[in-house]
Amino acid sequence: MQRTLPASYRAFIEGRHVLVHHDGPRLAISARGFWVGGFLSLLLAGGAPYVTMAMRATPLAFDFTTVGAICLFVILAGAGNGVLKLTARHPRAADWLAILVPGVIAGYYSLAGEANLDSPAFLINVFFASTAVLNACVVRRGASLALNRAELTLVYVMLLVVSSLCTMGMSQQLLPALSAFYYYASPENKWVERLLPHLPERVLVQGQGPAQAFFEGVGAEADVSYGAWVEPLVWWGVFLAALYVCMICIAVILRRQWVDRERLPYPLMQVGAMLISGDRHDRVRNGLLFHPSTWIGASLPLVAGGLRGLQAYMPAVPDPVLSWSLPILGGMRASVHFAMVGFSYLINTQVAASIWIFHLLAKAQAQIYNVTGLSKDQTFVYSVSQHPLLAYQGGGALIAMVLLGLWMGRGHLKQVWGKAIGRSPEVDDGDEILSYRTAVVGLATSMVVMVGWLWLMGTAVWVGCAFIVVALLIFIGLSRVIAEAGLAAVRAPMIAPDLITQGLGSQLVGATGTVNLSLAYVWSADIRIFLMAIVVNSLKLTEGMDLRSRRFLFGGIVLALFVGAIGSCWMVFHLVHDYGGINLDQWRFKSGPMTIFNQAIRALDQPGVYWPGWAAFSGGGVVMLLLSWARYRLPWWPLHPIGLPVSANMLMQFLWFSVFVAWAIKSLVLRFGGPSTYRKSQRFFLGLIMGEALINGLWVAIDFLTGRMGNVVFAVG
Repeated sequence: MQRTLPASYRAFIEGRHVLVHHDGPRLAISARGFWVGGFLSLLLAGGAPYVTMAMRATPLAFDFTTVGAICLFVILAGAGNGVLKLTARHPRAADWLAILVPGVIAGYYSLAGEANLDSPAFLINVFFASTAVLNACVVRRGASLALNRAELTLVYVMLLVVSSLCTMGMSQQLLPALSAFYYYASPENKWVERLLPHLPERVLVQGQGPAQAFFEGVGAEADVSYGAWVEPLVWWGVFLAALYVCMICIAVILRRQWVDRERLPYPLMQVGAMLISGDRHDRVRNGLLFHPSTWIGASLPLVAGGLRGLQAYMPAVPDPVLSWSLPILGGMRASVHFAMVGFSYLINTQVAASIWIFHLLAKAQAQIYNVTGLSKDQTFVYSVSQHPLLAYQGGGALIAMVLLGLWMGRGHLKQVWGKAIGRSPEVDDGDEILSYRTAVVGLATSMVVMVGWLWLMGTAVWVGCAFIVVALLIFIGLSRVIAEAGLAAVRAPMIAPDLITQGLGSQLVGATGTVNLSLAYVWSADIRIFLMAIVVNSLKLTEGMDLRSRRFLFGGIVLALFVGAIGSCWMVFHLVHDYGGINLDQWRFKSGPMTIFNQAIRALDQPGVYWPGWAAFSGGGVVMLLLSWARYRLPWWPLHPIGLPVSANMLMQFLWFSVFVAWAIKSLVLRFGGPSTYRKSQRFFLGLIMGEALINGLWVAIDFLTGRMGNVVFAVG
């Protein structure tokens, strides 16, 4: 038998890097894409912290559901872009909009008497007014401000990047940690006695005054001590910049292996991809948004979320029951999250089955530990807190999965290295957002900077190298889980600071190194959303872009990083000095920062190597390798190994049932309807994701206008 690819499929593979989407004459990214992407990124960067801190409403960017990004992009692709297309066809309509929109906004502020420049609403109004005027000018010149597919991709990627920084991913982790030590230190916790001799003071805000102003507030009219924050923010800016460069470079290096060779499903990108592909230059309306099955699916979260949000205003309104207690395995929760059902429907059924089955097995294993009294001699917070041995086991499985994946992709990695050093000129990297040489140099340079940064703070070089490598392996593993399993809310089973400090012990790591690595909780502990996974998933969307636009996309990512970091930090900084951090969020401004230094003391009290943990770590790795062998060698083997590393994760108790529901429905659809029915049903489940994001965004807007606080509609955990 002759084993060859069909000619048509071979042509598709060879030509895919040139262009996938054909969208008429306007294909490349232009300045209008950066205009829209920049403004919406700034809105999300400032709006997301405002919503969680000032309004205490549904989080917009706490995890990979990226509620804010999806909501804004649906509005842009469904309504905003359509209006711009209409005005391009009817110039008089563009002129009227240029007069009416700024006029209405100016009238509103004249009646209000003042404009709150710090409010997200002000950014929205400025964007609407300036875009209306700019659009009229562009239309009169025979052009259009409507975005093409490449520009829509740019905007969506920028919104996703901002989501990874603006709350949980960076700003609400970094700023409280920098100022917490001198505010919460007391004779009872012994921070000054035990930690201060080892702390690198240059990376912390010094003095009681600036810390007190941060956590207790000074009012809108008082002066803020900005000078105390300059040096710590510069130091952390250097480290985080190197970290983000490293993450982007790794994403570029892995893209072809995961996208082209292994064909991972990337379920988190499917809503954005369908909205982008549904846009055509010759049509005003978006194809996805005008398909009936999309809105049938969206109606479920819209109705349920509408009732739940309305209950905050009218307590008599019934609250839809979407969570139940199950009296099994020590007590479990069965919760339905519409977006998670939608994401899980788009993944392989073996992957979905492994997620909920391994979670049940992990619960059973935890019950055995409870009965036998094992796994109680270490304390973790952000991994599997109740059962440290399960944390080590999951960490070993995750790192084994990554190492095995890198080994299986060694052919691609060899090509990347050959291209980077000039020995493989035949390798084409023109379809990447960075050349392979730039990616490899950027990866190496950024790792040297991060290790050097830790060394300057007093950490031994070998400890810094081991820590950075382990942290990156964990980030890669979680990115793989998200790209293949679609888990939109996930944490690492074992975080790098705990694995190094408590696993190896303070004698090996050193007291100063132990304290320094505890400060890494800022970027490597509560990582429910992070840049690497966002970029890894976003690069899937580049299949629909021309080669020139792909390189422009890198510029968009860099712009979004600056906008997201500066905009979100400014909003957090402004809110806490007005109202006081401890008055806005008890966890992120008290319990979370205190955890960093309390865990440092616990790590100092762990002097020797924790051999039981390393035994569990090795066991998890061995089991992962055996499961992977079974999957590749035994055709009848039913379970995918990817469920093992995250099986004991705390967030899985909220997600497993949604994955089970999606798995059951998809199995029935494929069995009785076949692949064609499955393809037709996908829009319904994309509607579930889109509907949940829209209803969350709608209630945030209503609550903002009415002044309602604490109205959380749909959130995980």
